[in-house]
Amino acid sequence: MLVEALAALAAAGGGAVVQAAGTDAWNGLRRRVGEIFARGDAARAEAELERLDRSARALAPGASADIVAERLRQEGAWAGRFETLLESLDDATREQAAEELRELLLFVSASAGDTAVATGQAVARDGGSAVTGIKNTGGGRPGPSRAVRTGDAEATGTGSNAVSGIVNE
Repeated sequence: MLVEALAALAAAGGGAVVQAAGTDAWNGLRRRVGEIFARGDAARAEAELERLDRSARALAPGASADIVAERLRQEGAWAGRFETLLESLDDATREQAAEELRELLLFVSASAGDTAVATGQAVARDGGSAVTGIKNTGGGRPGPSRAVRTGDAEATGTGSNAVSGIVNE
């Protein structure tokens, strides 16, 4: 497997950990990550589960004064952990772990829903429309949506519409 492909897969894994934190997908992600890292070693699985729990606490609402920075920090830390794991395995085991990580990404994508954090300001003028946060059209993605500190919304002029948060159309 190409080094770039491993790095991209690891980065996506780090993003999945952050995306799932605080959602209904967390317990499933937690179990699967423990299995990916364990490779049959129960003590290692337990250590990874504790790391995940620390990450979840760090990402909980109100746990950090700068949630955006904390999300980036956690995403980078987990991407590094996944990359180190994948690099440490022999070819056959690496491919198996990579497939398990791909399955984890599909699971989170299907169950964690959308997340928007600190997205800024929505400004609509002269009949325009603006959303800062998440806009789901045609049913959106499966799973719950979550918007945190999405900023202000301002609409000026006839027919203008601005929303901060989540819009389902």
